[in-house]
Amino acid sequence: MHNNLYAVVGNPVSHSKSPRIHSLFAAQTGEPVEYTAIQAPLEEFAETVREFFAKGGKGLNVTVPFKEQAWQLADHRSGRAEKAGAANTLYQDGQGHLVADNTDGVGLVTDLTVNAGVSLAGRRVLVLGAGGAVRGVLGPLLAEKPGALVVANRTVVKAEGLASLFRDEAGDSELSACGFAAATGPFDIIINGTSASLQGDLPPVAPGVVSSSTVVYDMMYAAGDTPFNAWARQQGAGKVLDGLGMLVEQAAESFRVWRDVKPETASVIAELRNH
Repeated sequence: MHNNLYAVVGNPVSHSKSPRIHSLFAAQTGEPVEYTAIQAPLEEFAETVREFFAKGGKGLNVTVPFKEQAWQLADHRSGRAEKAGAANTLYQDGQGHLVADNTDGVGLVTDLTVNAGVSLAGRRVLVLGAGGAVRGVLGPLLAEKPGALVVANRTVVKAEGLASLFRDEAGDSELSACGFAAATGPFDIIINGTSASLQGDLPPVAPGVVSSSTVVYDMMYAAGDTPFNAWARQQGAGKVLDGLGMLVEQAAESFRVWRDVKPETASVIAELRNH
C-alpha cells in the first residue's frame, strides 16, 4: 500500500519542523502518511499547489510567505480561514475543489489552555502586532471569552482595522486597539504576534504591562528564550512560553482535518524540545 503524500510549502522552507512533526504523528497513529517540504518559487505558488494535487498529493501546510495566496487560491474556505484572511492548510474535497483552512488559532489556544493550563476566560489580554499572524488567531482567542482584549501595533490604524473586523466575534469581551506605547497594564496574558523576535528586536511596550502574575507568550520560538521572552523575564513575568507548542498543535489540527484522527501532542512537543 502506498503512503498518502502531504507536504509543507513555503520559501524558505528547509528549516521547517513540519516534516518531523508529521512523521512523528504518522508513526504514533499508524496513519499511512508521507510528508515532505516543498520550496515554491516566489512567483509560482499557485502552479506548485496545482502540480502537487495533480500528482495525487492529499494535503498541504502553507507557511510564509504564501498564507494569503493560499486563501485566495481556494475554491472554498472554512469559517475560521475566511475570517483569518489566510490559510495554512489546503486539501481537496470529494469534488476536487481546493479547500482552505486555518489551524493557527486553534493551535495557539490549545497550547495555552490545555498544555500550559492558562484560562483566557474573563482575563485581560494584550495581543502585540496586527499582521497576518495575529489576524489568524484573534477569532479563536475571542471565542475563549476574555474580559478584555487589546490589539496593540506600531501602526494604530492597522490595529483598529483588526478590532473592527472581529467586533462581531467579541461578544461580551471588551475589544480595543492602540499603539504599542499606549498599552497600559498590567495584563493577565500578553501574546507577541509581531515578527520582532526574528530580527532580535522588541516591540516598544512599557514595562508596566507585565506583572508577577502575567503569562507571556511569544508565537515565535527559539532554542533558548526569544528576545521578547527574555525581556518579559527581566520584568518579572509569572510564566513565559514560546510558540513551539503552537507549532505542534496547529500541525495536529491540520492532521485531524486531513485524516480525521487527532494525534497526541505532548510527546511530540517534548521530543522537539529535547533535540
